[in-house]
Amino acid sequence: MAGLWFEEFTVGQVFDHQLRRTVTETDNVMITTMTHNPAALHLDAEYMKGTDYGQVLVNSCFTLSLMVGISVHDTTLGTAAANLGWDEVRFPAPVFIGDTLRIESEVLDLRESKSRPTQGIVTFAHRAYNQDDVMVASCKRASLQNKRPA
Repeated sequence: MAGLWFEEFTVGQVFDHQLRRTVTETDNVMITTMTHNPAALHLDAEYMKGTDYGQVLVNSCFTLSLMVGISVHDTTLGTAAANLGWDEVRFPAPVFIGDTLRIESEVLDLRESKSRPTQGIVTFAHRAYNQDDVMVASCKRASLQNKRPA
């Protein structure tokens, strides 16, 4: 088990996740087609040549999922009871095929669960950066975390 128990988190704690990921064309095509998103932004390289970006944009659903997914091993793997939601999801810069993303997470808030005495809620800020250290995504996420067993 790699994740932390509720009591092991502290407000202000920062995780610089060691796992990095280079985004591939396959990643982008799979998430885009699996979610039935026909936007030319994600699938049509010729169309995108005539846009300000000049190339295919990686589907933001993939970017969000990768950002949160990379964070799991260091934070919630084996210790989370549930993901409670995402807030303030932002994509301040585009992600392109071939970009390599790194993720950092920060603990923003901790609170005891009012209805579940063996659990607490951890609020994280997740941030994704490309190979040039440009922030390409961010979000806040609330996780229902188990407390250390007695």
